[in-house]
Amino acid sequence: MRNRLLLIGLLLSLCASARQLSWDWWPTGIRDSVAAGEDTLRWMAGVSAVASSGTYAPSWLHHNTNGDVSASPYSGNLTAGIYKEAQHNERWWDYDFGVQLTGRVEYEKKGTGYFNQLYAHARLYIFDITVGIKPMIYETQDTALTSGALVFSGNSQPLPHITIGIDKYVPFPGCYGYFELKGGLTHAWMPDNVYIQHCLLHHKFIGLRFGGRLPVNFSYEFHHAAEWGGISPVYGPLGSSLRDFKHVFFAQGGGVMRNDLVNAQGNHVGSQQLMVTGKGQGWEVNVYWQNFFEDNFAFIGDGQNITDGLWGVSMKQTRWPFIEGVLYEFVNTTAQSGPWHDRDGLCYAGNDQYYRNGIYRNGWNYFGRSMGTPFITSPLFNEGQSTQTLNSRVRVHHVGVRGDIYGFKYRIKTSYVRNYGNDVASSKVLNTNTAVLLEVTKKVPQAWGMEFGLKLAGDFGSQFGNSFGAQISIVKRDILYKW
Repeated sequence: MRNRLLLIGLLLSLCASARQLSWDWWPTGIRDSVAAGEDTLRWMAGVSAVASSGTYAPSWLHHNTNGDVSASPYSGNLTAGIYKEAQHNERWWDYDFGVQLTGRVEYEKKGTGYFNQLYAHARLYIFDITVGIKPMIYETQDTALTSGALVFSGNSQPLPHITIGIDKYVPFPGCYGYFELKGGLTHAWMPDNVYIQHCLLHHKFIGLRFGGRLPVNFSYEFHHAAEWGGISPVYGPLGSSLRDFKHVFFAQGGGVMRNDLVNAQGNHVGSQQLMVTGKGQGWEVNVYWQNFFEDNFAFIGDGQNITDGLWGVSMKQTRWPFIEGVLYEFVNTTAQSGPWHDRDGLCYAGNDQYYRNGIYRNGWNYFGRSMGTPFITSPLFNEGQSTQTLNSRVRVHHVGVRGDIYGFKYRIKTSYVRNYGNDVASSKVLNTNTAVLLEVTKKVPQAWGMEFGLKLAGDFGSQFGNSFGAQISIVKRDILYKW
């Protein structure tokens, strides 16, 4: 009898513990009983100016700024916008939108104006749809410090696009929050018309995460993207029908070119990422490995270019504000599946020359800037009229630190880059660059709540030459309307 009572007590204790762990079979966080809530429309206006020595502004003044800062040594921006943020995560529907217009003046160039954001996004339960111009950034690490992902890093201007899917990780039904997924499909337009006129872009992604509330999580992400369609000045129309889209979606042969018929229609790129996350009360550590592929897909850790990729560790904490985040990354793109694509009648599928393509000669770039890692040199810096990527083999060490010291938010980034050009058979270092950045921002309530920012940056080495520069900015944000 005593043993039975002990067993019953143990079972009751386990049931109580299970309730404390909240064994919800589908913990989306969405509740039917949530009221409509209040929405807020905000506005912003800002001015910024860059001045520097050298031929170009230092790298970290304009890298990974969504193309919103010029590489010119002297430039200035005047920006204004209105936006509404998504504010109701627990409601079964939500929406946000943004309009941001920038006017720019540059040294020895005409002034320009453009929309850096012009989009609307809606969430219906767990599904998202985004239409318009908005950055396509998919990092799961510290976005303020990272050097940038290998497919979409936020280095170029945002593309006009439509994305349908699940933007953020959500629990899979029946797994009690311990298995999550995300994924989506994007159709985009590339109106820069640098080489191919009316080029299109396809992107799809899927992410899986295991662990939920456990202190250690594991995740895997897959991204596949391709430039396709458009009109070539050499080959004419490259195909933009539904049949062509099917070829692009499945990376199949098709189109009008012999190369596309034999291989795959369009200019295909992709990446995979494995991440291990450890987390506790007020802290989180991420260790991740991201690889890149252009030819045949192979699961990360296999294939001919296993030594190419991005390896990083990111540490974040909220208990001590002076150092909120620290990050280290190593980038290598020198292997590129070996030195030969074909030789003596055999196809080795090497000599990938990342971000470069014989038909889409603008490569994996938009308005002259790399859409992936900024360390693969953008055509913007080419001498002459070439639109190709002329330096795709790099080795990079990158470090970042950020924090808040009595209201002064700071960020430090430094990168050391060795460039090897495109010749995979060569081990010669063509040039090097050391890029540094110190950024400090401060919101001053006494000055109508404006935010003042100062960036000091420098490039030291043979790639861009030695240069030093500064950017100052003043931004005002406030509420326009509530309802």
